[in-house]
Amino acid sequence: MFSALPDSVSICEVSPRDGLQNQPVIVSLDKKLELIDALVASGLRRIEATSFVSPKWIPQLADADALAKALMARAASKTVQFSALCPNEQGVERASRAGVTEIAVFMSATESHTQKNTNRSTAEAFAIFAELVPAAMKRGMRVRAYVSTVWGCPYEGEVKPAVAIAIAKQLIDYGCYQVSLGDTIGVGTPKQTKEIVERAIGEIGAEKLALHLHDTRGTALANALVGLELGVRGFDASVGGMGGCPYAPGAAGNLATEDLVYMLHGMGISTGIDLEKLIVAGRVASRVVESALPGKVHQAGLPRVM
Repeated sequence: MFSALPDSVSICEVSPRDGLQNQPVIVSLDKKLELIDALVASGLRRIEATSFVSPKWIPQLADADALAKALMARAASKTVQFSALCPNEQGVERASRAGVTEIAVFMSATESHTQKNTNRSTAEAFAIFAELVPAAMKRGMRVRAYVSTVWGCPYEGEVKPAVAIAIAKQLIDYGCYQVSLGDTIGVGTPKQTKEIVERAIGEIGAEKLALHLHDTRGTALANALVGLELGVRGFDASVGGMGGCPYAPGAAGNLATEDLVYMLHGMGISTGIDLEKLIVAGRVASRVVESALPGKVHQAGLPRVM
């Protein structure tokens, strides 16, 4: 084991979007900017900041236009890739007006979760993204994709890897530069992760893959380690382990960014992130959402021997 570890890994921080969308409190624009500033100060250079969805469905992200415009006007936008989730052409138009240069689209590996999450069928989603992705690219945007419920679905249970990977391949064919495979409800185990990732790498290529792991049952870091050993070099994470999916019952928080960085740095793998400053960002996150967060390093801090 650990025979093919990389020198560095890329982390996409998703707490301002995936982390805040499931919080019971509405975080103000100023506090969101305070959190993002703390994340940038830690060295994070890929941050998913918001989602251009209807406030009716995700009221926590109702200020997407104002937030994106504020971020694009900051000096950090020259060195940090801020991105936003866009479910449809209207979302892309809003993102474009705000100056966003990278968006993400999303689908689920099951029909039931696609319906619950987006109020449309898998076939309808494909039809939309077949036009939306090339159109966004013509606007000069890079497009990333998510496939949710790859490890299991809260409505349909077990998911066949072939089905999820076929969806990922289609999104790549539309023009997405990367697909992030999601264990949305945190049911994955290392053996299952090995089977999924090996198949995905064989059909898509490691350079086009990322992993988006939830820590619902405490296996996110173990699954990340399996992906790392197999060749995955991109991971999504959320400071403090904040987050969850509003349309996936039981989907607890994401893999905590501090936990992932602590493990990677301990293995001699660079992330470009200052872990002490990242821990400070986690404290900011806890304060702005007015609650304790589940991340292990967030709670315990750094050991004195470091």
